Amino acid sequence: MSTPFTLDRTVGSIVADDYRTAAVFNAHGIDFCCKGGRTIAEVCRAKAIAPDTLEAEIRQAIGRDGGAGDDVKHWPLSRLIEHIERVHHRYVDARSITLMQFLNKLCTVHGDRHPELFAIREEFQACAQAMAAHMKKEELVLFPFINQLEKARSHDLPAPSPHFGTVENPIAMMEHEHDAEGERFRRIAELSGNYTNPPDGCTTYGTAYAMLREFEEDLHRHIHLENNILFPRAKALEKELRHATA
Repeated sequence: MSTPFTLDRTVGSIVADDYRTAAVFNAHGIDFCCKGGRTIAEVCRAKAIAPDTLEAEIRQAIGRDGGAGDDVKHWPLSRLIEHIERVHHRYVDARSITLMQFLNKLCTVHGDRHPELFAIREEFQACAQAMAAHMKKEELVLFPFINQLEKARSHDLPAPSPHFGTVENPIAMMEHEHDAEGERFRRIAELSGNYTNPPDGCTTYGTAYAMLREFEEDLHRHIHLENNILFPRAKALEKELRHATA
């Protein structure tokens, strides 16, 4: 970690320093993306974990491969945005189609014995639709404006004046929508017994649940990059530009 492990550090800031620590928080059921603003003290109390134990596990995770973590927090904002769109947005687009096909088949074949499948399908379909609209707003409105902020700084220009007033407004909307999808996947995980294939489940059943788990893990990474790295840097950059021209 680039800064010390202290009780007042937020979970999101630790994962932003080194994404390998995400595995530790996942193992303890600690949300580092949507609820990444909680401090170590808060999550340790909530999960009844000794802070020393959590710190030891985090340091072990960092030192396990002996290499540097993914240093995305120092990437240019344009590079980070390109990565989010190319890796995570395109993943959601492609995987949503495949998962709906699998869930439709499961409901047809196993729905009479496992009615929870219908609820899972309904939740995932709502997620896919919400994420499609969410990503479109980012790609057409928010991300282009963040790129404009970065270009303004590199060319020593004043901050652009968007119709939405300040970058904090669309960011607040995106974070709210992130929270909604995080909650939705918590419900999916509960409905599926944490993605556990039942005794009478077929290969398609197990594959669909594995894909849902993978989708949730990618969503966590996706939201983390935005909530804990991209958005705070964009807000800081806008304030810097506006202060310079005040």
